[in-house]
Amino acid sequence: MLFFLYTLLVFHHLHTKVENTFCRMMGDPKYPLFFKDGDVTIGGIFAVHRKETLPSFEFMQKPQPPSCSSVNMRDFRLAQTMIFAIEEINRSQTLLPNVSIGYIIYDTCGSRLSTMIATMGLMNGQEIAEGYKCNGQSPLHAIIGESETSATVILSRTTGPFKIPVISHSASCECLSNRKDYPSFFRTISSDYHQSRALAFIVKHLGWTWVGAVNSDNDYGNNGMAIFLKTAQEEGICVEYSVKFYRTEPEKLKQVVDTIERGTAKVIVAFVSFVEMGLLIDQLSIQNITGLQMIGVEPWITAKTYITPYSFHAMAGSLGFASRKINIEGFPEYVIKEFWDTAFPCSESDGNYFQYALSCSRYDDLLVLKNYNEDVTEHRYSSNVYKAVYAVAHSLHSLFKCKEQEGCEKGLTIQPQQVVEALKKIHFTIKTGDHVWFDSTGGVVALYEVVNWQQDSDGSFEFKTVGYYDASLPPNQNLDLSIEKIIWAGGQLEKPSSVCSESCSPGTRKAVQKGKPVCCYDCIPCAEGEISNETDSINCMQCPGEYWSNAEKNNCVLKAVEFLSFTEIMGIVLVFFSLFGVGLTALVAILFYRKKDTPIVKANNSELSFLLLFSLTLCFLCSLTFIGLPTEWSCMLRHTAFGITFVLCISCVLGKTIVVLMAFKATLPGSNVMKWFGPSQQRLSVLAFTLIQVLICVLWLTISPPFPYKNMKYYKEKIILECSLGSTIGFWAVMGYISLLAVLCFILAFLARTLPDNFNEAKFITFSMLIFCAVWLTFIPAYVSSPGKFTVAVEIFAILSSSFGLLFCIFAPKCYIILFKPEQNTKQHVMGKTTSTSVALKPY
Repeated sequence: MLFFLYTLLVFHHLHTKVENTFCRMMGDPKYPLFFKDGDVTIGGIFAVHRKETLPSFEFMQKPQPPSCSSVNMRDFRLAQTMIFAIEEINRSQTLLPNVSIGYIIYDTCGSRLSTMIATMGLMNGQEIAEGYKCNGQSPLHAIIGESETSATVILSRTTGPFKIPVISHSASCECLSNRKDYPSFFRTISSDYHQSRALAFIVKHLGWTWVGAVNSDNDYGNNGMAIFLKTAQEEGICVEYSVKFYRTEPEKLKQVVDTIERGTAKVIVAFVSFVEMGLLIDQLSIQNITGLQMIGVEPWITAKTYITPYSFHAMAGSLGFASRKINIEGFPEYVIKEFWDTAFPCSESDGNYFQYALSCSRYDDLLVLKNYNEDVTEHRYSSNVYKAVYAVAHSLHSLFKCKEQEGCEKGLTIQPQQVVEALKKIHFTIKTGDHVWFDSTGGVVALYEVVNWQQDSDGSFEFKTVGYYDASLPPNQNLDLSIEKIIWAGGQLEKPSSVCSESCSPGTRKAVQKGKPVCCYDCIPCAEGEISNETDSINCMQCPGEYWSNAEKNNCVLKAVEFLSFTEIMGIVLVFFSLFGVGLTALVAILFYRKKDTPIVKANNSELSFLLLFSLTLCFLCSLTFIGLPTEWSCMLRHTAFGITFVLCISCVLGKTIVVLMAFKATLPGSNVMKWFGPSQQRLSVLAFTLIQVLICVLWLTISPPFPYKNMKYYKEKIILECSLGSTIGFWAVMGYISLLAVLCFILAFLARTLPDNFNEAKFITFSMLIFCAVWLTFIPAYVSSPGKFTVAVEIFAILSSSFGLLFCIFAPKCYIILFKPEQNTKQHVMGKTTSTSVALKPY
């Protein structure tokens, strides 16, 4: 218990000691560039000078403060804008009517060191009276600045623990949108998230797919370029190289310029800060690198300093995004007279030497600009500073509970944290008509102008507005670009091309080159049966089943339909031989009819001979059903007609063969076989054999008949119109039955070939069956292997060949005797000297 009481006493003593500690400034203070007292104070940090020279550190004496040189006209105008807006508000009767706003503005000289010193100076104030106690409260209510992202990060992280609101006019890095790291940061410029994406969108819109990328090696450049690269990849844009440098790295800058010079990309996206861009332009001009289409960003695209005759030959036609130009009424006149009379230290006006202006020499280079205001309208960030000042004023207006007639409650103590909360709620309109409010990240809506570096006919240079970008609109409507107004790189009127590979025309597809970005590809023609009907197609599309690609491979057309037609040469030849066979058979029939009473015709049943000639005529004619467009009826007819007519034909031949055998058997003593195979039995046998085939065909047509079929398997580029067999069993049953009869006929004829006779018909039947069997045995492999219409042609050829074989082998010898050897067409010659054959020669 005693230990616990002792601990409490120790902590109380320490706390009392801290409370009684007096504040004491270490070292010499850095005095502000511009200063004015007021009821409330707004701080400002601007890089009014861009070069800082550090003193020598020899450690022999106290180092002198850094010296600044080279006026940064842009930031000088921004500081003037801040003062102009504050003076305007102080004169207002409606906004903070009885509250005056003061300001403290520091010059950072573009240095991170000076930025830190200026930040501490703003937070601490400059005067500390003897005995003044540290209360942890800042004399500021808000800070406007910095111009660059890296410096703004330093400023925001330093002031963040004290909840001092920082409102930047040009720090656009997306990293600053993180409310966890920067809870009291606001900005009147939109986040680079939108600008980075807009860069990718404009590159895509203009048809460029092959670009180079350069960025500043700082927070602004690195974060912005990361977003651009991600969006570019999503939009199908390839980046040949992505290089970066910082203002203090001349060797890296040289490497960057060398990379640009060696690269093949004609479009360069330069996400570069203001100072770095000046160095890059100098190097491009020195090395005479021209013809590159620069795509730029807010910090430099409207910098009047950089558009000179020296740089224009390298930068002509540059495109980029800039804040919308807003002319502030009264400001151009203010910067010529009133500013120098009332706000500028060390001027000739009495009472204008404020206490911090210890050395007026630091203002000498600014005095040179006293009567110059031609650049005022080109400084687009000025409106952002103007909006920032008014945003703070409106926040204070609500915190002081100002009323139009009664004024403000000046006795209230306003803490910076209260201003932060008030800034989140404001929504007002400035005199230019612009609405001002902050979103959840502390930023504003992204509205950009697209500007183009152009030269007028009089030789002067201008930033021509050629389009607009509004991030609040849908993706396909957010970019409005007047391409006809753009002057391209090198002052050309024709848009440059920047692609790794030229577009692939319809009929081809893209094939990415190995080891290269997706924008580098070869154009491969589509395969047969595939098309691409648009430019830069990734894949070729397969044509539907009945379609095929045209010669250009850019359209699907109906496949050519192939079948054996009557009009083609092959069809005409087959028709000719078919009709020739019919005609020849008819002539034989006429000849036999005219000589029907002669012994040669009467021999071996003339009735079967005429039936055989009739069946041969049908065989020749059935081949015609195989020619022409396959239909449902023609498919059923062709196979059944073929099967039945050939069975009829073979049945007749078989009947004649049996007659020959029976006739010679009848000559044997006691034989009475002929009465069992007379004319009636011969007719019945032919009918029976034929009816069996008819029954097979009926079953085939009933169960699974042949039908028209589009065969797209054999040829990919054309359709074969053919007759599908339906039932292959039915087809081979028909063919098998014909083969069975043919083999039986051949065997019987072969057995009867040696029978004695001057005109033994069995010899000719044997030879005809030999030809018949040879033809159809050859037909099977030829039929199976022949493609398309040749399958049909092979079948017709087999029909015609076998028919001609039967016609010539059986009837040619008889016709020869009838026409050329009539002396042999006698009963005695036909019967011969052997009396035993007389029965065989008996006509039926």
